[in-house]
Amino acid sequence: MALRGMGMGAADVVPGVSGGTIAFITGIYEELINSIKSIDLQAMRLFFTGRWIAFWKKINGNFLLAVFAGIVISVLSLARLLEYLLEHQPIMIWSFFFGLVLASSYVVSRKISTWEYVKVVALVGGIGIAFYITSVTPTTTTDATWFVILSGGLASCAMILPGISGSFILLLLGKYSFALHAVNERILLDLALLGAGAVVGLILFANLLSWLLKKYHDITIAVLVGFMIGSLNKIWPWKQTLETIVVDDKIKPLVEKNVLPVPGAPEDQFLVALLMMAAGIGIIFIIELILPKRKEEH
Repeated sequence: MALRGMGMGAADVVPGVSGGTIAFITGIYEELINSIKSIDLQAMRLFFTGRWIAFWKKINGNFLLAVFAGIVISVLSLARLLEYLLEHQPIMIWSFFFGLVLASSYVVSRKISTWEYVKVVALVGGIGIAFYITSVTPTTTTDATWFVILSGGLASCAMILPGISGSFILLLLGKYSFALHAVNERILLDLALLGAGAVVGLILFANLLSWLLKKYHDITIAVLVGFMIGSLNKIWPWKQTLETIVVDDKIKPLVEKNVLPVPGAPEDQFLVALLMMAAGIGIIFIIELILPKRKEEH
């Protein structure tokens, strides 16, 4: 379970890839949503009255601890590596994630028993929303405490939405470099503010998602699949930079436009990119084959 959390953490570090997508791929999405939702007033009463074993069982504590420990370990250990790969091998890393998300959208869509008109509309709506969000130009915002907490809350909501990346929401809010700097430099106050917002946002949003999955399961899944497909706009490997931003004395892309690759052009790494996409797709289908067997054994 911790390895699945590490996969979620690694995905959430990359602007454009969602930890929710990894949760879906690895089969823990609905359990994750329902476990977070269980952290309610009744759970708090159990905790503050010293009934800690009952509290731990109510919130599915072993599961949440393993997943979130994996996320934290991954974010702290992989932030610099992913930052390096995005800077020096962007086409390769984006191609891998493109294949990962593309295959995931197909696998998750199979959770819908029958496709009806309303579910198709939900799918198209999800695609449109994700495409719009991933096309919005990032902005510069205040570093005030209230806004840092709000940013953490909004990013955590996106973290459990397949296709919409928490780190990309931070980028849109002008807080991605702020958060990455806080992680890399271990700035505890900034991490605490972002974390406080993330916890509150996560619990509130998990309640909403849990209700939607119970009442309108297939429609909700269709919207989430749409988010994943729409997010492919953001992680298309070949881009032209239109605007840049300076982060930690380094020039980084801010606004980019998708372009078509030129097969044979060295800078487009076309064949390598196709191999990385194939690797991403292959991993998803291997996971899809392995997980049902493990569930049966369990």
